Amino acid sequence: MKIGIIGLGYWGTNLVRNFAGLSDAKLALVADSRQERSKILSKLSPTSAFTVSAEEVINNPEIDAVVIATPVFSHYELAKKALENGKHVLIEKPMTSSTDQAKELIEIATAKNLVLMVDHTFLYTGAVRKMKSLIDSGEIGNVKYFDSTRINLGLFQPDVNVLWDLAPHDISILNYLVKEKPCSVQASGVSHTNNGIENIAYIFVKYNSGFMAHFSCSWTSPVKIRMMLIGGDKKMIVFNDVEPTEKIKVYDTGYAHKTDEEKKSVLVDYRTGDIYTPKLDTKEALAAMAADFVSAITKGTKPVSDFESGLEVIRILEASQISIKEKSREVSI
Repeated sequence: MKIGIIGLGYWGTNLVRNFAGLSDAKLALVADSRQERSKILSKLSPTSAFTVSAEEVINNPEIDAVVIATPVFSHYELAKKALENGKHVLIEKPMTSSTDQAKELIEIATAKNLVLMVDHTFLYTGAVRKMKSLIDSGEIGNVKYFDSTRINLGLFQPDVNVLWDLAPHDISILNYLVKEKPCSVQASGVSHTNNGIENIAYIFVKYNSGFMAHFSCSWTSPVKIRMMLIGGDKKMIVFNDVEPTEKIKVYDTGYAHKTDEEKKSVLVDYRTGDIYTPKLDTKEALAAMAADFVSAITKGTKPVSDFESGLEVIRILEASQISIKEKSREVSI
């Protein structure tokens, strides 16, 4: 099977390295509008051809699948052309700029029986897979809340706000871990550059069961924090992605409450137990994602990060954008 990649920027180089390392697929062609990037490709994958034309990848009859690693605004157009040309498609996150665009791509892929997948790399990490195992096994009990912080002194994007840049990672993790679908979104944000592109933003995602998720994203923090708290009624999980080795800690901590009818008050009983650090799979997540894409094409397996995952992330991002622009109005989804 022959693969073509469009985009050889920062993330494109990582994709090239991992797809070039697959034994059951060949990275045949890579496109980037900057001719000088060909030197980088020659070092990463000497057997792959280079072109400055994305159209050459899409129209090449020998290419079976196309990987799109370009700015968000170009995802829809490139993916649509590739699908219409009978190519399987993997798109860098976020999938598209709107739910309507995502739905159209899904319709085309479904009609042509093609694989359409989104690169939500975190779903392939040992840490996220371990958290899913802990939740699915019932070890932490019923999940009550999800709290995520992804902040740093980051690069201000010219075309999307901080939510579209950073939040897809953690929203995709939320949707992977929690089976219940959200009912509404409320968000707030601020642009300190006066260009309407928020550099600090917060999202509250609500569910009918009472479960709630919260996201904090910022390009203007003096420290880099990549932390997630997941609270169950039996145990709680702390995921610190900045930590080099012990990324996950499970706290045997919780609380119980009952109502004192006489005093008309709620009595809370706190419990603090052991803390342990589970062993995690250290295989590179991007390599697992690339292998999953190829497997979906050659073996018909269902990808972990399929188009449904991509669409659900876009739904929340789009609702968040509406909420921010309408003074934090709660938006149903």
